[in-house]
Amino acid sequence: MSRQEQHALAAIRALEKERAGLKDLQEAMKGLLGEVFGAVVELILDAPGRVIMSGMGKSGHIARKIAATMASTGTPAYFVHPAEASHGDLGMVTREDVVIMISNSGETPELAPMIGYTRRYRIPLVAMTSKPESSLARAADGRVLLLPSSPEACVNGLAPTTSTTMQLAMGDALAVALLEARKFSAIDFGNYHPGGKLGALLKCVGEVMHGRDELPLARGDEPMRNVLLTMTGHHFGCVGVVDNAGRLEGIITDGDLRRAMEASPDLLNMRACDVMTKNPKTMTADELTSAALGFMNEKKITVIFIVEDGRPEGLVHIHDLLRLEKPAS
Repeated sequence: MSRQEQHALAAIRALEKERAGLKDLQEAMKGLLGEVFGAVVELILDAPGRVIMSGMGKSGHIARKIAATMASTGTPAYFVHPAEASHGDLGMVTREDVVIMISNSGETPELAPMIGYTRRYRIPLVAMTSKPESSLARAADGRVLLLPSSPEACVNGLAPTTSTTMQLAMGDALAVALLEARKFSAIDFGNYHPGGKLGALLKCVGEVMHGRDELPLARGDEPMRNVLLTMTGHHFGCVGVVDNAGRLEGIITDGDLRRAMEASPDLLNMRACDVMTKNPKTMTADELTSAALGFMNEKKITVIFIVEDGRPEGLVHIHDLLRLEKPAS
């Protein structure tokens, strides 16, 4: 067996152990852990303050990530380092907050000052640990997210691997349960992620559409010679056809022009209503650009009018949406 194959086998063994740990966690969630989990979610939902995550070492890294995930999904949260807490950062924690402390052993000495602070001021404390009799678990007033004592993936059984994977999964589960309970939508998610490709695809259509002043529009009784001038003057490859009340009743695209020319050589003397496709596909300005792109791909259309009360307010070309998907240079 080559060295490369040995490395791959080591990775497979590690992944198998971590997967087994997640399976143990999933099974535990069907029992008492699930009941405590539900109570913790309700505690956080009812708290007027924030979630304060804390932990030392590898558990601290996990706690920091969980705080970031919660904060980005509608649950105000941040990380307080336990060593810094005893040097003034305890002032960041208020009686309105919920503190979640992570320690696999539950005996991490650096956590003691912060534990004592939460007890002194009756700040709700949640423990995430694998030791039910540990100092951290005993201090948590029954709010113990007890992780299974599954073997670490490390060949020596020492390095935090499986245990930190379960901590991270538990944190993600908390964040997901909270965002579902808060009915945190994709629009809300977009508000917290305005940067990069993800932020671009979570914009609303109204943020990227061409506005009313740019719209190629014609009345239904207009001759096609005028409609063609409108179409070529706007470079969208279409014209929206509106009724006397300004409501969109049809669309004329390049494809409609080709079909009309095949059917009649007298295209220029026809009216817009004779050539248009009735009841065109439309969207509203509050829909996501990602949804618009998927819809246009599904319907095999390259342009869509954005309407309000049936009246065209904007227009989006598929090229506008594809540009959002390109990574920033």
